[in-house]
Amino acid sequence: MPQSPKSPTPPTPATGPSPLTPPPPVPTSADVARLAGVSRATVSYVLNNAEAVRISEPTRLKVRRAAEELGYVPHAAARSLRAGHTRLVLLPTSHVPVGPLYSAFLNELQWALRRLDYTVVQYGSLGLTGDEAARAWAELRPVAVISLGEITLSAHNVATLKRAGARAVITMGPDGVPGAHALVMDQQEVGARAAAHLVERGRRRIGVVVPEEDGLELFSAPRLAGARSVAGADVETFPMAYTEESAAALAARWRRLGRDAAFAYNDEYAMLLMRALQDEGLAVPADVAVMGADDLLLGRLLRPRLSTVRLELPTGDHLAELVDRAVREPSELTRRHDLMTAVAVHREST
Repeated sequence: MPQSPKSPTPPTPATGPSPLTPPPPVPTSADVARLAGVSRATVSYVLNNAEAVRISEPTRLKVRRAAEELGYVPHAAARSLRAGHTRLVLLPTSHVPVGPLYSAFLNELQWALRRLDYTVVQYGSLGLTGDEAARAWAELRPVAVISLGEITLSAHNVATLKRAGARAVITMGPDGVPGAHALVMDQQEVGARAAAHLVERGRRRIGVVVPEEDGLELFSAPRLAGARSVAGADVETFPMAYTEESAAALAARWRRLGRDAAFAYNDEYAMLLMRALQDEGLAVPADVAVMGADDLLLGRLLRPRLSTVRLELPTGDHLAELVDRAVREPSELTRRHDLMTAVAVHREST
């Protein structure tokens, strides 16, 4: 008699929680308080870094350990409701290559704000107009906005941000905006210092190298204007992309241009051009004096060492304190702070 087929073996159940298993409950401050053996108020004081309440260090340590064990994180929205504002500082991301000097400066600013218990949020704003940017930033309800100047804000945009809860709007750039604090970096002084340095050394026919890349006009245009303002300087502009090919093409024309000096937008462009000039058989500085800006370390390692314009910027701590003061003491009166001085540094390339 034929045997009946065997019943199929039931599948082995998958390990792990069922898709229908509800997620574990979100830990609360009450859970932290029970585990640490303290009140919910104490948990709030410790985790919100309240300085007005004296709490012993052992108690603070117990609360932090309990919060870490439970995976508890304070709710930002609830914290904002209690305080009446967020601790969020919005910093629109730069969409142009600002270079190592400014990158380091902005990193230092962010660390300093974090030490003051602010949360810095970088916001990608590429392609936004002033009105679009102000509305998008306002949706996050920041307590402060630091605009780097790439997006042109108006007094109306500043008012939009303040109506959404921003206690301070700070702009960085050559010009101020009504209603906003102005952190002014006088880029014209950079060009003027460079051109004056070259003229003092008898180099009057100056070729100013400006970037072909979009977006850098915020820095390069005032630097060019500063160079043109120097008495005795015969200035001509030469666009150059940040590529070896573009630098080589400009260097190949240099003898015909009749320029005895080059002031490049910054040290990186200056170093690129200087090497291309040397490849063309031009001696630096005998045939062409070369000047950069920003005083990067790499410029001191070249031969000849690169003359430059050193920018003296405030520390990140100083700027963070300005932001914090504007948040703690909001006022319709706005202030202008000059952030930068420029000093010509003479080295072998001039």
